[in-house]
Amino acid sequence: MSKRTKISLSEEELVLALRNREKIAIEALYDMYSSSLYGIISRIITDTPAAEDVLQETFVKIWHSFSGYSAEKGRLFTWMANIARNLAIDKIRSKDFKNQSKNQEIENNVTFIDEQRNTVYKPELMGIKELVGTLKPEQKSILDLVYFKGYTHVEAAEELGVPLGTIKTRLRMALTLLRKHFN
Repeated sequence: MSKRTKISLSEEELVLALRNREKIAIEALYDMYSSSLYGIISRIITDTPAAEDVLQETFVKIWHSFSGYSAEKGRLFTWMANIARNLAIDKIRSKDFKNQSKNQEIENNVTFIDEQRNTVYKPELMGIKELVGTLKPEQKSILDLVYFKGYTHVEAAEELGVPLGTIKTRLRMALTLLRKHFN
């Protein structure tokens, strides 16, 4: 059995292929972005099978809702990353997911902890670590809870023991500082 070559298209070619609903588009989309999108999802959902399910849901949603993408509003990856992030957050907030995580056997928890310790997330490859490192510690902790762990603003406020308005203000300031680096 021969190994399949990964498909790589320019962003413009990929957008055009997706708009035309070409088979190569979904293959290229998976080859080019699956690992990045999985990284976003797995930061929020640490359960591997659930994260893989959300990755699949992400590609299905991208395929079915591509007509909603506008290059004028932002880059393709940003649009897809938001879909992945939102689906992951929706998953961990779902009643089924919460019940499932409460009903795990002790053996599953030991395996889960072992897998978690072996997981290596390397934001430095994207330059994010350095950018987030420029933020104040209180901004970093809020950013981590809200964007990487899927907390709501209210949950972050409760977790950190800080008023909700302070959470929102610090988060807005942190995002404003980070945006300066990308614009």
